[in-house]
Amino acid sequence: MSFVHLHVHTQYSILDGFSSIATLFDRAEAMGMPALAITDHGNMYGVKEFFKFADKHRDKETKEYKVKPIIGCEVYVTRHYDPKFKDTEHRSYYHLILLAENNTGHANLMKIVSRGFTEGFYYRPRVDLETLEKYHEGLICSSACLAGEVARNLAADRYEEACRAALRYRDIFGKDNFFLEIMDHGIPLQRKVNAGILRMRDELGIPIICTNDCHYIGRDDVESHDILLCIQTG
Repeated sequence: MSFVHLHVHTQYSILDGFSSIATLFDRAEAMGMPALAITDHGNMYGVKEFFKFADKHRDKETKEYKVKPIIGCEVYVTRHYDPKFKDTEHRSYYHLILLAENNTGHANLMKIVSRGFTEGFYYRPRVDLETLEKYHEGLICSSACLAGEVARNLAADRYEEACRAALRYRDIFGKDNFFLEIMDHGIPLQRKVNAGILRMRDELGIPIICTNDCHYIGRDDVESHDILLCIQTG
């Protein structure tokens, strides 16, 4: 059964991702994966390089992609922001995965990410719900990792709030373009959240996708990635 990574951090997730884009495509092709996403934290710095290596992996005769590039971003979502008002509450945000479904989605993703830097930046390039509503067309959304709004509510035993958050995103992106994201890295809290997500799938009818929140490529990268995180956190 083929598998596509839809939650991937490259070296452009600064001091967080350890995956070089060139090696990602080599690995994906070697494993027979038909596509690969890029979803760096809050930015699209790596997209040009991502396309370049996708082109290198085209079939020479058919010109078809051996590994289709999927452009995305893990954005930082806040309910509302006021550039003039910055305090502890305004540092709060949730992760959310956005993937471009087509050219319109690609253009809207660039608008969302740019606005995060030019209007919503406070420690992180944040975007609010109004921005997502304005530029939702052509985008596929998933609920992200343990730092996502749905997951945080489930982790805190706030099931009804998790449902409200999921339904809000479904209303923004459409019932065919919002997914609950499930992953298992052996973290006990993740298993608790996954149980809640499966319940939500059954009760709300929102489909799920399986991801892996990739920050490095192979087991040999573990120590290097740990050092990178130590540099980030001081």
